[in-house]
Amino acid sequence: MDIVKVFGTNVKKYRKALNMSQEELADKSNLHRTYISAIECFRRSIALENIQRIADALEIEPYKLFIDKAIKK
Repeated sequence: MDIVKVFGTNVKKYRKALNMSQEELADKSNLHRTYISAIECFRRSIALENIQRIADALEIEPYKLFIDKAIKK
C-alpha cells in the first residue's frame, strides 16, 4: 500500500462526494489550492496538523483518509 496514493485518492473522493472544488476545500481547511492539488496528485506528503484540517473540512474522522478504497465508485 502506498500511503501517499491512498491518502490523496481518498481526499479527492470525499471532496467530490461533497461536490466541493479544490479551492473550496482549500478555503475550508485554511490551506492553499495548489497544496490540495499536490496531495490529490500524490506529489506531496502531509503534516499531521494538515491531515486534521482536511478531515475537519470534509467533516470526517482523519483515519478514514488512510483506508484503502474508503469510497467505492
